[in-house]
Amino acid sequence: MIAKEIKPNQRRLKVTAGPDYNLKTHQVVPVNGETIRIENEHAIISLCVKIKDYTGYPENSPSTSPYFDDPLHNRDLYSICFSITFKEPVNGNNLYFGNDFDHPIRDILPPGFNAALRFVKWALDPGLDGDVYADQPYLYSPALASWDIFRIGDKMRKSDEVPTLHDEVIEEGAYSEEAAETRKRFNIPDTVDGRRKHFQDEAHRKEFEFEPGRMYVADFGNPYLALNDFSVRLPGFTLNVMKYVGKNNHELRYTLKDMSNGRVYLAVVFSAVLCENEIKEDYREQRNGKDDNLGKFEWEAGPSSGAVSDRDSSS
Repeated sequence: MIAKEIKPNQRRLKVTAGPDYNLKTHQVVPVNGETIRIENEHAIISLCVKIKDYTGYPENSPSTSPYFDDPLHNRDLYSICFSITFKEPVNGNNLYFGNDFDHPIRDILPPGFNAALRFVKWALDPGLDGDVYADQPYLYSPALASWDIFRIGDKMRKSDEVPTLHDEVIEEGAYSEEAAETRKRFNIPDTVDGRRKHFQDEAHRKEFEFEPGRMYVADFGNPYLALNDFSVRLPGFTLNVMKYVGKNNHELRYTLKDMSNGRVYLAVVFSAVLCENEIKEDYREQRNGKDDNLGKFEWEAGPSSGAVSDRDSSS
């Protein structure tokens, strides 16, 4: 049943996410709603996406989230928040986060795009690099230096519950004394700006390793990209990207990947879809009738010769 009038050729936003680029592996993300679980042989992820003034799919999605009332985020327009527990060691210098595309976008880049990109690199993310004019364009940053929030958690056991994040505002730091010691061991500053500056140094990124079985939480967003209408809002001007959206260029993808081997851990896709096409698809609520429990980890890292967690390793 359609609850609102659909205008011809109107585009609305849909968000999907999965453990790789293949859309057949993706789930529809309940924007401003529940956390979803994403898992494959490489990692276990909890993901929630929040967008201010949201009017997209699924139908009847909340238009906003209490997240945007928090003083830390009252200027932000969106949030991609996730926890990740790797099943394999990942070096900090190899993990990158950013946008990539399967097809050229050079012919549809709007006027002012290069100026906007320079502003982002200057004001937000000095580590941002890539090639938007390539056949497969990309803009990536070292994840540790680009995430707005980075919080280290504990080693997880099989019996631990996969966390939900949609009711939580993540803050920089650690979830326990043991996790705080991990930050100290790698000399990671306590503040966001300090940590991002610290990891702009490649040597510091190489020193850091994401441990198998340990939970890490990241949050990413800003006040400049309005995903609901695909506009870029910078001081002094606004770029309306939606009018450049066409049949073959209607997606913005955020990717978390290991650049040393090309392994993708998470892909979040924001698609501007034509309403008359979208209403033909089945939009059952994926979590209809479910509670907030995403289940147990049912996996934990085996013994290693490194430091042993203070937590009881029995399950």
